[in-house]
Amino acid sequence: MEEFEVSDASKKTKTIYISTIFSIALVLLMLGMLGLILVHAKNLSNYVKENIVLNIIVDEGAKETEILQFQKELNANQAIKSSVYVNKEMAARNLTNDLGEDFVNFLGYNPLLSTIDVYLKADYANNKSIDALKANIAKNPIVKEVIYQSSLIDMVNKNINTIGLIILGFAAILLIISIALINNTIRLAIYSQRFLIKSMQLVGATRNFIRKPFILVAALHGLIAAFIAILILLGILFYAQKEIPEMIILRNYTEFGIILASLVGVGVFITAISTSFAVSKYLNLKIYDLYR
Repeated sequence: MEEFEVSDASKKTKTIYISTIFSIALVLLMLGMLGLILVHAKNLSNYVKENIVLNIIVDEGAKETEILQFQKELNANQAIKSSVYVNKEMAARNLTNDLGEDFVNFLGYNPLLSTIDVYLKADYANNKSIDALKANIAKNPIVKEVIYQSSLIDMVNKNINTIGLIILGFAAILLIISIALINNTIRLAIYSQRFLIKSMQLVGATRNFIRKPFILVAALHGLIAAFIAILILLGILFYAQKEIPEMIILRNYTEFGIILASLVGVGVFITAISTSFAVSKYLNLKIYDLYR
């Protein structure tokens, strides 16, 4: 009969631990997805900014060698990520493909001018930096005009900042909720062990001696939960990239590694701290309070 009771208690304890691990794993999964959203939001922001084009119209009398030399000077500028030289013939071919008919034959000449399309680094994709760059570029004698959409840049930066603040606010709220959920889950698991904790204390065990095994087990559970969350997260990412191939531009193994390592750290840290507080609570209670 006694063996049956011990076996039954052992099964209940294992069930509690398993449910605790999966509960923590789900919370960590939410945190991991939020972390990826934050990282992707920054990457998407940079991607959008770095695809804003600054069109430099080259004077018709400029020589090819002068244009190529000017392009080299542009590429050396710290604000410029890359540039693309489009000569008159290439511009005509591109426009012909867009229109679906050869406008050069219709007009009898090519009215287009050579251009250099400049792509800026994300940190310099704002009107203040672009105005300074535009003024510097316009000084070159082969430059006829510099064109960019200032209203578009303002709108992009404004929207990105607004979305960023919303995501950060949501991240802070979710982090607080996640910590609270993990803490409550741990407290419920420790609640089932409250009589064991008090029994150890009554036979003379020190507080640290009692806390240590609980904290180690909790840290192990946090580690297992983190790995479960990571596996699910990697599965979601694999499926998402399979269904949306364009997401390849967001792939950054360093950032993914930081997020996954953070999940392990958060899982172990929160479970260990929550367990320490929960055990201390029952160590401080009187025996008759354990029945409440």
